[in-house]
Amino acid sequence: MASEETRAVDTRTAMSPTERDTPPAMDATETTLEKGTPRTWATRLVVAGIVLSAVNLRPAITSLGALLEEVRDGLGMSGSVAGLLTSVPPLCFAVFGVMAPRLARRFGPAAVVCAGMAAIFTGLLIRPYAGGTAGFLAASALALMGIAVSNVLMPVIVKRWFPDRVGSMTGLYSMVLALGTALPAAVTVPLTHAMGGNWKPGLAVWAVLAAAAVVPWIPLVRKDRRESASAARSASAPAAAGEQPPLRIARSRTAWALAVFFGLQATAAYITMGWMPQIFRDAGVSAGTAGLLLAVTMVMGVPLAFVIPRIAARLPHQGPIVLVLGGCGLAGYAGLYLAPAAGAWAWALLLGVANCAFPLALTMVGMRARSGPGVAQLSAFAQSTGYLISIPGPLLVGVLYQHSGGWGLPIALMAALMLPQMVVGFLAGRNRTVEEEAAAR
Repeated sequence: MASEETRAVDTRTAMSPTERDTPPAMDATETTLEKGTPRTWATRLVVAGIVLSAVNLRPAITSLGALLEEVRDGLGMSGSVAGLLTSVPPLCFAVFGVMAPRLARRFGPAAVVCAGMAAIFTGLLIRPYAGGTAGFLAASALALMGIAVSNVLMPVIVKRWFPDRVGSMTGLYSMVLALGTALPAAVTVPLTHAMGGNWKPGLAVWAVLAAAAVVPWIPLVRKDRRESASAARSASAPAAAGEQPPLRIARSRTAWALAVFFGLQATAAYITMGWMPQIFRDAGVSAGTAGLLLAVTMVMGVPLAFVIPRIAARLPHQGPIVLVLGGCGLAGYAGLYLAPAAGAWAWALLLGVANCAFPLALTMVGMRARSGPGVAQLSAFAQSTGYLISIPGPLLVGVLYQHSGGWGLPIALMAALMLPQMVVGFLAGRNRTVEEEAAAR
């Protein structure tokens, strides 16, 4: 925290006198909330809600990856349809995530997150029993809609309730999210075997976690609405006096580089979550071990989510980190192509390191804009555009797998996509801001 405070002071010092004297857009909200510090019980409920929500943001995806072969056989899915299924998460994140800020302004963030957890619960519970591929896809989309809005609003919840502990609470949230990604990959297959070997209860069991996540938000909904109304009244005065107009973010080359980088790293992540267990299983690895290998890949994000952003924040140019992560990805794909079973654990570790481009992308979003509104605009642009870019990747892998009858071409595609990811990531890591570029053009 000390280093974060030092960087914050340095940033303010580097600003012009006008920028130092002008409060950020969020200051009115933060001041209002700091005056009315939440009671202990409410704070504990929020912490519980954040933790339980974070652990529910990935099981719908990684639990399916562990049982994808059983689901395909049970529903009669082709490889192309299975590829479509692995493309649904980024599509939902792009489409429904855009709705989250508007819903939060109308109903309050806690109410929307509570509804999101309820949607995850409902979708996970009914999708194995929905009957047919169409029902399975629709129920998956419902769960992913809940994940999308909750994913976008978690930073808002942290900022509102813990304005002086954003770093530590975000670290907690990121760690639990990584654990929630790895746990289903590791235990879904053993749980399925323990429940008689039927994949349907093996997938539906993860609805229990989502049901638990609904509980702490229920008493917070009314309180959240009151605070949202108060914050809106506090922010209305400076808004009426005249704020800086929104950035023309699409004019910034850095914004586009960051959006493409975000999209390509998301492509790699969703291909990994959706297809890596199948790659290992086709190479002769058992289903349980394949799930554990995916868990190893995902759990690498737990420690590295803390380390990489701290290193990146100290560097004027984050490009070297992008190149290191990309090199690990290329080595992992080469291993999957040449000896998928013999070096399976090494390839899982390398791809786990490569997948840590996600926390790096989030860190660069905060560093490539000077102001709070600029960060918000850049984040929305990079994530919505990036998730749209990531949609075709998993689908294309499924098509190539079905028509080529093996993993040679899909792995070659994965490796090929890593090259432009490294290029645009290097460009996005340059020491410049989107405000400068938008103004210069």
